Amino acid sequence: MSDPVNLHVLDREFLVACKAEERAGLVASAEQVDRQLRELRRSHPSASIDRLAVLMALNLTHELNALKQAQSERDARLERSLTDLNRRLDTLMQGTVLGMPPKLPL
Repeated sequence: MSDPVNLHVLDREFLVACKAEERAGLVASAEQVDRQLRELRRSHPSASIDRLAVLMALNLTHELNALKQAQSERDARLERSLTDLNRRLDTLMQGTVLGMPPKLPL
């Protein structure tokens, strides 16, 4: 069930419906948006609300893309590590199956 939540961003009020379990996250997000927009307004005092919103959207998208890229690079490193570990385990298991004493590859 969705309940209305009153949010305040740049001295404007927004009534948004959300699930009870999402309320805290939504309120925290609105507070973060408000802080970031106020910071942008301090550095661009003559900018319109629309321009500030676009600047913030660009900043957030840039940050999201950077995080996605970093995650992708971590995933690739992890995949390489797992592949290497599997290769080492296969080598170890083959030696054991053939009756050879196990040698741990370095």
